[in-house]
Amino acid sequence: MKPITERFLSLDVFRGMALCFMIIVNTPGSGAIPFDMLEHAPWHGFTPTDLVFPSFLFAVGNAMSFSMKKLNEMENSHVLLKIFKRTFLIFIIGYLMYWFPFFRFDAQGHIVAAPVSHTRIFGVLQRIALCFGIASLMVHYLSSKTVIWTSIIFLLGYWVILLVFGVPGAELTITGNAGTLLDRYMLGDSHLYHGEGIPFDPEGILSTIPSIVNVITGYFAGRFIQEKGKGYESIAKLMLTGGLLILISLAWDLVFPINKKIWSSSFVLITCGIDMLIIAALLYLIEVKQYIRWTGFFVVFGKNPLFIYIVAGMLLEIIDLIFRVHFHKWINDNFYQVIAPGPVGSLLFALSFMLVCWLVGYVLDKRKIYIRV
Repeated sequence: MKPITERFLSLDVFRGMALCFMIIVNTPGSGAIPFDMLEHAPWHGFTPTDLVFPSFLFAVGNAMSFSMKKLNEMENSHVLLKIFKRTFLIFIIGYLMYWFPFFRFDAQGHIVAAPVSHTRIFGVLQRIALCFGIASLMVHYLSSKTVIWTSIIFLLGYWVILLVFGVPGAELTITGNAGTLLDRYMLGDSHLYHGEGIPFDPEGILSTIPSIVNVITGYFAGRFIQEKGKGYESIAKLMLTGGLLILISLAWDLVFPINKKIWSSSFVLITCGIDMLIIAALLYLIEVKQYIRWTGFFVVFGKNPLFIYIVAGMLLEIIDLIFRVHFHKWINDNFYQVIAPGPVGSLLFALSFMLVCWLVGYVLDKRKIYIRV
């Protein structure tokens, strides 16, 4: 049997790649519109950026295929405590990140408390938490066949819910889809994401249902690799399955468009399919061909993904608070957009910031510090 560190290498690289590109697309330099491929599709459609978050969920499922074995040796009460505790901690960390820094400056420059009434409740970490918690309960307490059928019901049922409960004639629009209607009713406009210019949350309540399938698919892919090995046959089957999911997605796209912002069922299938192809490619390069010298960079991200994501989400805001200046805008206006005007400068800032986050992970890795929740 191979040692655990080697067994996790492909997973660490995959997870690290997802986090690396997540930081790049989440922190473009200001002063210019980024390259199209580094932005999400405006509504229906698909860009490479749309693959980043579902890939992270897929990686969560991969990791579960290893960690869930330990739960089989634990008492039921301990299993539930472990799952619910981790789900709660990740969710509350995500919520506090949106509330941070818990105060703001008013028009007169005075410090006032940031109101809870205007804090976004759902978000990226919150979705990861909920998907992890529900998927963990499913794979631990249900048979594999039941989990698969439940996942299919999630995808089909979500489609039906959007068609039946959305605004007639606008079921798949940003304001008329059932997910938006549910979020506005349950959470209120002030607790939703406003980055689209209106109250709309791409990580809302209803669209969490299909996103669970990304985690489930990652779990089964990881379990399949462990059971069948990492040879050519396993790689071929992963590629065939990934290709099949992509074909089904493209056919479904004709009636239920691929759409990241409402996390459509066709979007789930195309992202799971592409992730399977990527995992197969990594297995071939890393496990079969033993091309591992290039992996160290991404492994740094993969070993402390949660902490590095938090650093990436809060570092610029902390710098702004310390120096009382919009650092992100200042450095782009005075440096990046000067040396490389336009989208190239925006990309250079994103790459630079990603490397700063990588350096944090590198220091932690050198000190053998791995922060887990």
